Amino acid sequence: MTIGTRTATGEIIGILGGMGPAATADFYAKLVAATPGTSDQSHLRTVIWSDPTIPDRTEALLGDGPDPTPWLLDGSRVLREAGATVIAIPCNTAHAFVPRIADHIGLPIVHMIGEVARHLTSLSPRIHTVGLLATTGTVRAGLYQEWLDRSGIRLVLPDIDGQDREVMTAIHAVKAGTHDDRTTALLTRAAGRLTEQGAQAVVAGCTEIPLGLPVDAVEVPVVDPALVLARALVHRATAENTAA
Repeated sequence: MTIGTRTATGEIIGILGGMGPAATADFYAKLVAATPGTSDQSHLRTVIWSDPTIPDRTEALLGDGPDPTPWLLDGSRVLREAGATVIAIPCNTAHAFVPRIADHIGLPIVHMIGEVARHLTSLSPRIHTVGLLATTGTVRAGLYQEWLDRSGIRLVLPDIDGQDREVMTAIHAVKAGTHDDRTTALLTRAAGRLTEQGAQAVVAGCTEIPLGLPVDAVEVPVVDPALVLARALVHRATAENTAA
């Protein structure tokens, strides 16, 4: 799902990152791994702007911190001036602010959450119910609810206690670089409760979560939005080159 105007051929991927740094590095590794090829020259040209000073997105959405929109807008302009032709934002919660920047940067944004919704509708057997592990900001903003409702997919969420004590505790541990087996246990318990509510898949809806939740720790498929976004970018660039 791409928002904004389409550019000419010869994509240069602009990664608007730093939210957090480990998730940005992980996303770039996934982009490289998703790109077919046998040499350096087979890979995509990429510009990365990793700005960890961007204010916390969840705090902003909950009214406890400054609006990150000016930082996101400035970072997007840095990427554009560096030659980027398309923007990728490997942060789920930051997508709450995409409508505020999309019309001001002159570049298309490949919408990670929209791509996840599209991916879920393509799975077989058909997915009717999905569980979401994400920041409280992403949950409160209804980002996945909005997109999955359009696709006729029911969303189940952790309860308030599990969201705070398990999901957010684990996310903070990954951001702090202190995640360990306890972090995995917290996320595994939270995911297990979602499957008990009927989830046929679990979306790791914060880019820190895949760093603490192995896919084999959950009895249903775990969907990694960063990986879905990476594959969408590769597909876009490949289609662009084929058309050229």
